[in-house]
Amino acid sequence: MFLEFLQVFLPLVVYVLLIIILIVGIIIGIKAIKTLDKVDRVVDDVQNKVSSLNSLFSIIDITTDKIVSITDRVVEAASGIIGKIFKKKDKKKIAEKEN
Repeated sequence: MFLEFLQVFLPLVVYVLLIIILIVGIIIGIKAIKTLDKVDRVVDDVQNKVSSLNSLFSIIDITTDKIVSITDRVVEAASGIIGKIFKKKDKKKIAEKEN
């Protein structure tokens, strides 16, 4: 009599537990999908904001390139002038040594 009870009761318990596990799995899956949708929206928002800043970064890049080219010209001119001054002094010293 106890064995017959267990043969009927245990499969019912197993089926109920399996149904509960299935329901919990479905709920977790739905929550995961909602969370992934929120993350996707956040990523899209960040991507839109970054793409709007790309034009600003390109302007900054162009400006720095121009400033660097101007600075290079100034440095070349200054080094050329300093080089000419030292060459004149060297020529004077050589001329004095020859005399």
